[in-house]
Amino acid sequence: MKITSLGQNGFLFDTGKTKLMTDPYLSDSVGRSDPSRHRRVPVDESVFGIRPDILFFTHAHIDHYDPESAERFLRAYDGITVLCPESVWREVRKFGGSHNYVEVSPGVEWTEGDGDIRVVTTPAVHSDPFAVGALIYHGGRSFYVTGDTLYSRKVTSAVPRGIDAVFLPINGRGNNMNQADAERFAAAVGAKTVFPCHYGIYDDLDGSGFDMPGTVKLRPFETVEIWK
Repeated sequence: MKITSLGQNGFLFDTGKTKLMTDPYLSDSVGRSDPSRHRRVPVDESVFGIRPDILFFTHAHIDHYDPESAERFLRAYDGITVLCPESVWREVRKFGGSHNYVEVSPGVEWTEGDGDIRVVTTPAVHSDPFAVGALIYHGGRSFYVTGDTLYSRKVTSAVPRGIDAVFLPINGRGNNMNQADAERFAAAVGAKTVFPCHYGIYDDLDGSGFDMPGTVKLRPFETVEIWK
């Protein structure tokens, strides 16, 4: 599995057969609406040359479902599976095309193609009441993208123990976990590897205070290949 950070909460999971992309925020949409949060990390335009088989949006906030980024993928390619909760589903379908727009909620399962990837949506506790996370299964491994969420036993109890990797916010703002709660969360789900995210794109955070065992900090657009 190759995993590429897209910055903020965005990741590309590439199995060699299937490409799944979560929450691509690849514009300065947030900065245009709030000048104090202009993008500080340039976008690697080569990402738009990648056709995702699956686009997964966790919720409707613009740094997660960014219509500008979504449009570039959905206009350029055909036949993408778009998995998203109701708050996004109502909007993203406007792009039309041959894509398969699938509305999800906690507990929904989606198997892509011949079963190379299976996605199970999980609950999240966030200011978008439709927000979800995603458990991604491939090759006997499990990867958990929490999306934006606070620490909640409702959330941790819905996730199997001993997952291979968790991808979770640590910024502590906007109804997200801070670094201390993110460490508690990762321990609660028994994650073997921890990818902190949701920092450094339009704020001063650098993740330096997050250092629990098993942590992997990816720079935006950096790729790591693990679990071969």
